[in-house]
Amino acid sequence: MMTLSPDVQARAERIKLLIMDVDGVLTDGHIYIRDNGEEIKSFHTLDGHGLKMLQQSGVQTAIITGRDAPSVGIRVEQLGINHYYKGIHDKKAAYADLRAKAGVAEHECAFIGDDVVDLPVMVRCGLPVAVPEAHDFTLRHAAYITRKSAGKGAVRELCDLIMQAQGTLDAALNEYIK
Repeated sequence: MMTLSPDVQARAERIKLLIMDVDGVLTDGHIYIRDNGEEIKSFHTLDGHGLKMLQQSGVQTAIITGRDAPSVGIRVEQLGINHYYKGIHDKKAAYADLRAKAGVAEHECAFIGDDVVDLPVMVRCGLPVAVPEAHDFTLRHAAYITRKSAGKGAVRELCDLIMQAQGTLDAALNEYIK
């Protein structure tokens, strides 16, 4: 179990929607481009299963990303992510649209990002989170910085944190040892 500060605990208890960036959060930030222009990305299975458990606990999930890679769309479908915004250059506007569609207030949203383009959402949401490799200016605006690295379980750590704060993690994990 994670030991959470009272501030992070209180913020995480209210989360109804987890929003994620992709490159540098769900991936390690490297973009591999084949000679034919196809992008190749690597996703971690821990993150994927954490997202499924979080969804089962009643928290919605979303992606807002500036890129439009087919591999991300495939991963979104595999994981059943509720809301997918791709090719977004104005994350602030996408965030407002997303909140309206999801029916949540700003304090009920968590966002995990890694760069300054994520700040328009991070500075407005209830639980702003960054990965340890994030840009220094972005790190300054995070209420929580994951111990796990981008593309290596950082999103799972956040899913577990939210579920722990909401009292749903133990029951979800114990299902696997029955």
